Amino acid sequence: MARAKKEAALTPEERLQAALVPDWEWPYKLPENWCWTRITVITDILNGFAFKSQHYSSAGIRIIRITNVQDGFIQDKKPVYYPLESQKEITPFMLKDDDFLMSLTGNVGRVAIIDASFLPAALNQRVACLRIKSEDSVRKEYIFYFCLQKQFVSDCIKSAKGSAQLNMSTEWLKEYPIPLPPLAEQQRIVDRIESLFANLDEAKEKAQTVVDSFETRKAAILHKAFTGELTAKWREEHGVGMESWEKKSVGELCISLKYGTAKKSDASGNVVVLRMGNLQQGEIDWSDLAYSNDPDDIEKYKLFPGDVLFNRTNSAALVGKTAIYRGEHPAIYAGYLIKLDYDHDKIIGDYLNYALNTLDAKKYCNSVKTDGVNQSNINAKKIGAYSFNVPSIPEQEKIVSVIQKLLSKEQQAKEAAEAVLDQIDLMKKSILARAFRGELGTNDPNEESAVELLKKVFQKE
Repeated sequence: MARAKKEAALTPEERLQAALVPDWEWPYKLPENWCWTRITVITDILNGFAFKSQHYSSAGIRIIRITNVQDGFIQDKKPVYYPLESQKEITPFMLKDDDFLMSLTGNVGRVAIIDASFLPAALNQRVACLRIKSEDSVRKEYIFYFCLQKQFVSDCIKSAKGSAQLNMSTEWLKEYPIPLPPLAEQQRIVDRIESLFANLDEAKEKAQTVVDSFETRKAAILHKAFTGELTAKWREEHGVGMESWEKKSVGELCISLKYGTAKKSDASGNVVVLRMGNLQQGEIDWSDLAYSNDPDDIEKYKLFPGDVLFNRTNSAALVGKTAIYRGEHPAIYAGYLIKLDYDHDKIIGDYLNYALNTLDAKKYCNSVKTDGVNQSNINAKKIGAYSFNVPSIPEQEKIVSVIQKLLSKEQQAKEAAEAVLDQIDLMKKSILARAFRGELGTNDPNEESAVELLKKVFQKE
């Protein structure tokens, strides 16, 4: 209020000068017909109200909370409401179509524009509303994209206070400098950003499809492998038919199914204790390791290259994972795992490992698991009863070879797609950074200076 009175006492020229950021505070140099001003000059910043949850109703005025403000959009899967008859009481906190919202606590600096589908709505505490003072001077989309910049979000985080939870001040936000181009240039910048982003989003969708479909493609390869499709040509060349395949259970193929050590592991030592978290995608993940220094356990539970491990206890989604140990480091295995001590004359380790990663195997595990409060369990007897098609050792070797080649190609495609996704994210950040420096090639130096826009803002007040 004091600031408003002080500004009201200034002449128009003095107000204009106060609205401009002095050159020694400029974060960077702008095109000649742009100017630096502050967010509070072109927007009214409103704080939310501390609505009480005990007053929520099943319908009425939607309350927009911090959780609703996501990265660039409003999400409200579980809406809460205030009684409609309360609207007059909370008038100062009622939102309008196209209001610009920002989170002030937690994930500070998140921004979104609210649309009519969420109205009537009111602003909850710790969410700020930035309302454009003059639409003839500022495009809300321009401010929206400005606030999506990495630098702006970083500055929000740096300004925030608190250790357990960050809290950003609207007073800090009001003074934040923002580059202001001519109105037509604002629109051109928005149009260029959205055009470039649309192309990138199309590429992103395609890359994301490749990543998301990896498991489906992997499952298809394994299905073909264990139905004989992958080696049909090999059998023809070797004069072998599908009658050579036999359905065998894990118990028939294994000499024993051994549970791992129940002893507590150590934080350091010479021999790794593989635990359920170390079984990832059919291979051993050598991060987050525990160790054993017990000579009896090291001898009793010693692993050899080619050993296959089965995760007997885990969450419902993860129980039944397998991995093959390839001897990278000396290791034993924990009690939540079972070593499938298979007969090398009947089956090779990789074939067994792949067989237990098929959709059929996963469906079987899901059907026989015993569910507890926080975890599921599959004992040795149950996994021993699982059966699948087993060809001769030479054909197993061929199947494993083909699977590895195909999965390697799919893994490369997945990694390439993930790299594209990372690159797209970097490109978007680069586009935004360049946009607000006047580096997108859209600026017309002959257009009227943005300083004139500030004069229009003052005229509206």
